[in-house]
Amino acid sequence: MSQAAAQVSTLVRDELALAKLELAEKGKRAGIGGGLFGGAAVLGLYGLGLLLALAVVLLDLVWPLWLALLVVLVVVLTAAGVAALVGKQKLKAAVPPVPSDAVASAQADVQTVKNAVREGRS
Repeated sequence: MSQAAAQVSTLVRDELALAKLELAEKGKRAGIGGGLFGGAAVLGLYGLGLLLALAVVLLDLVWPLWLALLVVLVVVLTAAGVAALVGKQKLKAAVPPVPSDAVASAQADVQTVKNAVREGRS
């Protein structure tokens, strides 16, 4: 019996060490992926700036420069306002950050166990 307990202890220890190594490797990959994704976001932001500059230059061929800048500015600020309003609604829907489904499920489990204990006493 003591040999079985020692083997189970060794098995659990080895499995935990393996899980630790695996998580470290996955964490390293996730860090590299996150860094690359962040770099892509910065480059995308520069690209958006260049696209807006192109829009101003193209509109400047037809309108005066001040009007071209004003039109592009209004379009960008309108898009920012819409994004802010949608983001605010999404944040409001996410509050409170309590896992209500998981809490309800846990409460149902507790109630089931209590009922089973009561029925067992009867």
